[in-house]
Amino acid sequence: MISFVLGVEDLADTRFALSPLHETLLSLRVLQDPGLSALHLPWRRSVIGELGGLDTGLLMALVARRRTLPDFLTPNPTGFTPSFEEELAVVRRTHPAQVRRDLLLAHAPDPLPAPLRAAAGGDEGVVELREAVCEVLRRYWKAAVAPMWPRMRLVLEADMTYRARQLALGGARLLFADMHPHLRWHDGELFIGNMISSHRVVADGRGLLLLPSVFVHQPAPPVSPDEPPSLVYPSRGVATLWDQAPSPDATALASLLGAPRAGLLRLLEEPLPTVELARRLRVTPSAVSQHLRVLYATGLVTRARDGRHVLYRRSRLGDHLVAGGAR
Repeated sequence: MISFVLGVEDLADTRFALSPLHETLLSLRVLQDPGLSALHLPWRRSVIGELGGLDTGLLMALVARRRTLPDFLTPNPTGFTPSFEEELAVVRRTHPAQVRRDLLLAHAPDPLPAPLRAAAGGDEGVVELREAVCEVLRRYWKAAVAPMWPRMRLVLEADMTYRARQLALGGARLLFADMHPHLRWHDGELFIGNMISSHRVVADGRGLLLLPSVFVHQPAPPVSPDEPPSLVYPSRGVATLWDQAPSPDATALASLLGAPRAGLLRLLEEPLPTVELARRLRVTPSAVSQHLRVLYATGLVTRARDGRHVLYRRSRLGDHLVAGGAR
């Protein structure tokens, strides 16, 4: 059991962020063990043939037998959505002593695998290993994750919209209530169950960073208790991530409105924000916004503000039109 003790100031400083570097590291677990998540098998099949030129031995050695990852490879983002290159630059500046400590801690009680044994030696060897790890991660990101990142980002942003609403409606208790069964909030403390290690971290004004993830299957705090409180948690909507894009609609409704607007109208049976609509349709949010303006101007959808986001839903007229087009 790991727990975070969060005071009033820490809750006030709770924030969300996206991390392409975190997703890249976490995807290695799925690559290593295809049985970990059947949802990601389509992704795994699509990238496995793209890794022939990489040092996969070094890449796979980063994931310990217990599936833990070295903390220095997943630094907390300083902004909302840093680029992969910005995050990797932070990793390249990691002191050799921290690289050594984090690699040993992640793999304990097992010895370091052969590709990482240089970490047990002097600082010069650790620096060379750190650079080799950064280079193989950069190449792996470009081959396996970067092409899918825009689609993943839409899923993660939709999750954060939902979580922000939960926080606004019911505070920390509601925020964590349906995040994962292993999470429990009680009396100012967030308990994370089913952990390999056991420690209690007092935030002490450092706040809490929350990172939704496509590839993680259960909450993942830092391995070391010395790291600032942060939590990677499974994002909502992952089950639809690798679905095939909807085919163009050839019904009378599409003839009347055009296929993009007809597809959009069909999705709006429930209130949804622009980012979630863009994710489901696999188009840009700006494209969705253009169609929504037309549908709203013609009375086919309604809209209501929810915090920083606007939720759209079919109007009664839109419901009738969709029902008539389905006959």
